[in-house]
Amino acid sequence: MEERKKAAAISYKGGMGAPEITASGQGFMAEKIIEEAKQNDVPIYQDKQLANLLTELEVGSQIPPEVYEIVAKILVFVGDMDELYARTKN
Repeated sequence: MEERKKAAAISYKGGMGAPEITASGQGFMAEKIIEEAKQNDVPIYQDKQLANLLTELEVGSQIPPEVYEIVAKILVFVGDMDELYARTKN
C-alpha cells in the first residue's frame, strides 16, 4: 500500500515562543498545501520524518523542542530564498 503524502506549513514571527503549525494535512489536503505554497512562491522543504511529526500536531500549536534545530535551519533557508527572490525581481 502506498504511503499518503503529508505536508505541513509553519510560520514564525519575532516574539513568538516557537514557530506554529499554520496548515497540516495528508493526501488531498497535503496536495492543496503544496499547491498553495507553489502558487505563492513559498519555498518547499522536503523531509519525510519531519512531515510525519508535524502532521501529528494541531494547527495553531507550537512545534515541539525536539525539532527546533531543524526548523531553525529551514527558516534560515526560507529567509535566504526570500532575499534571493527579492533581488532577482528588482
